Amino acid sequence: MSVQAIIDNTRAPDAHHQDTPEERNLSLAVENMHCGGCLRSVEKTLLALPGVLHARANLSAKRVSVRCSPDRCDLETVIEALSEAGFRAAPLTEQTNAGGDDADRDYLKRLAVAGFAAANIMLLSVSVWSGAGGDMDETTQSLFHRITALIALPTVAYAGQPFFRSAFGALKAGRLNMDVPISLGVILATAMSCFQMFNNSDQVYFEAAVTLLFFLLIGRWLDQRLRTRAQGEAQNLLSLQSGLATVVGADASRTRVPAHTLEPGDTVLIPAGERVPADGTILSGKGDVDQSLITGESAHATICKGSSAYAGTLNLTAPLTMRVTASDDMTLLSEISRLMSNAEQGRAAYRRLADRAARIYAPAVHILGAATFAGWLVAGAGWEIALTYAIAVLIITCPCALALAVPAVQIAAASRLFRHGIILKAADALERLAEADWVVFDKTGTLTLGHPVLLNEAEIPDAQLRAAAALASASSHPYAKAVVEAAQARLGQIPVAQGIEEVPGDGLRRETAKGEERLGSPRWCGVREKTSASLWYRSPSGERIAFRFSEALRPDAPETVQKLKDRYSGVTLLSGDRAQAAEAIADMAGIGDWYGPVNPAEKIAYLKDLSRGHKVLMVGDGLNDAPALAEAHVSISPASAADITQRAADFVFQGEKLGAIVEAIGIAVKARSLAFQNFAIALAYNMVCVPLAVAGYVTPLVAAVAMSTSSILVTANAVRLAGFNKAERT
Repeated sequence: MSVQAIIDNTRAPDAHHQDTPEERNLSLAVENMHCGGCLRSVEKTLLALPGVLHARANLSAKRVSVRCSPDRCDLETVIEALSEAGFRAAPLTEQTNAGGDDADRDYLKRLAVAGFAAANIMLLSVSVWSGAGGDMDETTQSLFHRITALIALPTVAYAGQPFFRSAFGALKAGRLNMDVPISLGVILATAMSCFQMFNNSDQVYFEAAVTLLFFLLIGRWLDQRLRTRAQGEAQNLLSLQSGLATVVGADASRTRVPAHTLEPGDTVLIPAGERVPADGTILSGKGDVDQSLITGESAHATICKGSSAYAGTLNLTAPLTMRVTASDDMTLLSEISRLMSNAEQGRAAYRRLADRAARIYAPAVHILGAATFAGWLVAGAGWEIALTYAIAVLIITCPCALALAVPAVQIAAASRLFRHGIILKAADALERLAEADWVVFDKTGTLTLGHPVLLNEAEIPDAQLRAAAALASASSHPYAKAVVEAAQARLGQIPVAQGIEEVPGDGLRRETAKGEERLGSPRWCGVREKTSASLWYRSPSGERIAFRFSEALRPDAPETVQKLKDRYSGVTLLSGDRAQAAEAIADMAGIGDWYGPVNPAEKIAYLKDLSRGHKVLMVGDGLNDAPALAEAHVSISPASAADITQRAADFVFQGEKLGAIVEAIGIAVKARSLAFQNFAIALAYNMVCVPLAVAGYVTPLVAAVAMSTSSILVTANAVRLAGFNKAERT
């Protein structure tokens, strides 16, 4: 999907809901709903709103569904009510994971049918086996076989459809996949059982075919469940990133709409403290904008009429009016999208571990089955015996254990990652993360928290710090917030000064009985000499105090970097910020290898060069990092990252600590080890059982039991990941 497609979706924000004139359905993602108390608070808040008819929160999905009267309640009212209650909510966009949910439910229904049928067929089969040496006559045995067939035939036809469709598609394209031997084994076992049932044979193998499908569907459902959950969590994050935008109509009316519904040509009002919802040109207003998500530059830019503004940047000081640009091919987002598309083509060549095994496994199974059938015919056995032995070979070699080996580990790993605030977004990401041997970090918002801290607090007297903080309390500028935080930490609560005027792009001022005091840029405060301080305070007496800032490093960044240096071949910092800023953060984090400033194309070029000898893990959060995340062998971004960056990343971690990266790496390495152990179990099973099947010592029923046992073994081995403790990770 292109970047412009993410921004320029259809205008109807709730087109995916089935509304009536009397009622309207809303779906929202609620980021910070963590427990049952939160759930009840969300529902209570919404049910207290006029016009809300029904509200139901889903804690695991972190979503809430609301049914309301459209003439008494709207989307903005719901979001504002939740915000006042302390919950951050946003409407779910149309790119939901409905398709994944449908596939998930489809596999689950087929799995349930296969499991129910397998249990009942096995009960009937046990009755036949028990009565075969006793008083069960041929008529009763034949009746039981026919009842078994009545259960098995529709079950095979329904539960086997995913495999049959996949096998047919592969054969139609002139290739083999793992579903071809599966389908062949199931169909032959079912057909052979029907033939033997009509000939009143003692042996039918319906239970083998249905049990085989049951265990295979477990693997498919686990894999699909992993994908659906990853898509759902990513969708919540993307929706929370999009937020709302204020569209100004021709009659000066203002309408709040989801940001993803904006169209080129719309006029948008951007209040101070909100993110720019799309690319555009400023029509009126002047203010400071934080562009770190796009450029990686931590210093803020001042924009005014005629300036360009980009989606994802943060308006800091004054309201701005912007016209959304129509030329999507010329926007920064489009350029980033093209770079991402090119980068992702290289990653597409990666093949999952299970896929690589399947390329060898599938043709080997066919050859072995055909050789068994031909060998017994040559040995003088009849076609029925030869086919029975060949079916046993196909069933015993059916890749149940192989199919479960990776999905079972992935679902266990994904669950453990999720408990630690890490969302797995790509099915093969664990394998790629375990292979990585070099880490590349972005700076702003990745190694740092994306907001400044006051460096020279100790040099500033209490009186001046208190006065500056009283002015700063009236502003939402990050430097002003840093001053207030430092003052409160030293002096306690700081009251907001009265009569403050904020001049966009310059700073704050107010008149006092002793004269005017100012807090702002050096020029605004009358500092003429060249200075490294970003903010100055001028007292009514004319005294000037410098405030120097640095970005706030994530609390565990040095510790995490050291662990990565101990584990990997190298750790590098690539930043779009000034060389001086990049060097300062690199020194604080303990990274000796750094480069800055670098643009998105230069980041990709560096990664391509590095990837000739290494598997690179890229960690970034800005729009300018998205192409590099797509280019890297594997990638991670924080939950605070831009939405397009989260789309490009393989993992998304929440919270302020970088230790989630080490956590994810440790789990990925353990998961790879368990996957290889599962393949070893599957191989050992085949080495023991296949020769017995080829030699004719295994019936299709025994083959099905053996296959089921191997599947249970690999699943139990995967569950061991739940006991993987912190000591093993470090």
